Amino acid sequence: MSNIIRGTMLLTGANYLSKLLGIIYLIPFEALVGYNAIALYTFAYTPYSILISISTMGIPLAMSKFVSKHNTMGDYRAGRVMLKSAMKVMVLTGFIAFLILFFGAESIAKLSIADYDLNNSVEDAAFVIKMVSFALLILPTMSILRGFFQGYGSMGPTAISVVMEQIVRIVFLLGSVFIIIKIMDGSTLSAVGIATFAAFVGAVGSLLVLAFYWKSRKAYLDVELQKQTVKKRHTKKQMYRELLSYAGPFVLVGIATPLYQLIDQFTIIRAMGNIGLKDISELVYAVIVSLGHKLVIIPVTIATGLSLALLPVITKSFTENKREVYIHQINLSLQTVMLIIIPAAVGLSILGTEAYASFYGVDEDLAIAGPLLSWYAPVALFFGLFTVSASILQGLNRQNFALISLGIGILIKVICNIPFIYLFEGKGAIFATGLAVLTASILNIWQIQKTTNMSLKPLYKRTLLVLIFTVIMTIVVFIVKGILNGLIFDEPSRLQSIVVVIVSAGIGGYLYLWLSYKSTLMEHVLGNKARVLSKFFP
Repeated sequence: MSNIIRGTMLLTGANYLSKLLGIIYLIPFEALVGYNAIALYTFAYTPYSILISISTMGIPLAMSKFVSKHNTMGDYRAGRVMLKSAMKVMVLTGFIAFLILFFGAESIAKLSIADYDLNNSVEDAAFVIKMVSFALLILPTMSILRGFFQGYGSMGPTAISVVMEQIVRIVFLLGSVFIIIKIMDGSTLSAVGIATFAAFVGAVGSLLVLAFYWKSRKAYLDVELQKQTVKKRHTKKQMYRELLSYAGPFVLVGIATPLYQLIDQFTIIRAMGNIGLKDISELVYAVIVSLGHKLVIIPVTIATGLSLALLPVITKSFTENKREVYIHQINLSLQTVMLIIIPAAVGLSILGTEAYASFYGVDEDLAIAGPLLSWYAPVALFFGLFTVSASILQGLNRQNFALISLGIGILIKVICNIPFIYLFEGKGAIFATGLAVLTASILNIWQIQKTTNMSLKPLYKRTLLVLIFTVIMTIVVFIVKGILNGLIFDEPSRLQSIVVVIVSAGIGGYLYLWLSYKSTLMEHVLGNKARVLSKFFP
């Protein structure tokens, strides 16, 4: 069991590091190319993310579950046969996804960019979409290998390959963009094209890591194969039916956010142009879909990581019909989201302008970008609730309802996005996303409550306590921010913004943690994990 826990922690840490690197690189990248190029870059990455999820069909995680189950039964041959067969399928689906994105690039670009005189043209967007499409040739095949290793309880290959993919991609991206822009004095379009092609380079780096692990561990895997005790052979049809039954739910959560972003990609610039705001339309799009979203998603990643650690317990106890156990764990999962994301989202909302300036600098666009980030920050809570509640429904074998709730959320987003932009300008797209994800989250929680007949009183009580502590934290952050901005600093600068964020968030965050720890709220929700804070609050 300790090996499993260590492996899970290793994989979780690798995913966190990968996401952190994915946020940090945007700072020098945006400084080199500007927000218009970031918008162009995002035109390519949103449809690419969706096709990655569809082309892999959730099979990597499903492969892990399949291999683990059959190995436990002594049927090592099934996992090896499925690996060879699934690799061929992944090659095919990856190639089909590549063809769709490469030859559909112009159509996607036309839907993304209105017929206005903008910084980015349809031809520009089509070019960068084609450049990123090459990564689809490798990533599905690579992901199936990750799933196979995880099925043997070996998280190291996946963890190292995930981090290596991100490092290789970022080094190639920033290096090539710097050379093109600063040394060769090349065009921004060429720089962004190479930046999107970096996804392919990163995938190659990751695949080489996995190939190394396969070569070094194949002898061990062959020995395991000799332990085969099951004589009955499953047909490929039976194995694929089982694999796909596992795979379906895993696609759901991963594809939700890119779908909302794709709707923004097809509507924000066009709608902003229709109300006479075409000059700032690309900035608004870049902030909502990329620059601001990267910051908003940080607390979501942390909270969902802690919450989803309870998912195996929920699944196991639900299967064994241990009602009190899984109800308690479900409550803790939802409470973890509230405990972490509510204060983080409120803090980011208060410090939106300063946080944006800290990452991307102070310029004339800050007056628009900063307030957009402040409005977007609270939506983090809804993203976290949807991710966790959808995963809980999977554990309760109610994943089909999560698909229904996601569909309703997407429908709300489609219906509301353009009217809300007409009414509230750029903020309208944020409001539409918030309403859509909140509705989907409420529906998921309702279905969880209906399925388990659980009481939500513990969730309500502790959420109320979180809100009280957050209000106290908010007052303190406002006071500290006001003192720093009004009495110490004369004019806005990046350094000033960094100091304001660090001091205000540091004091406010420490106060919130102190209140949560001393009231035992932290201990009740996080259990043993809260003991880490004993060093800071003796």
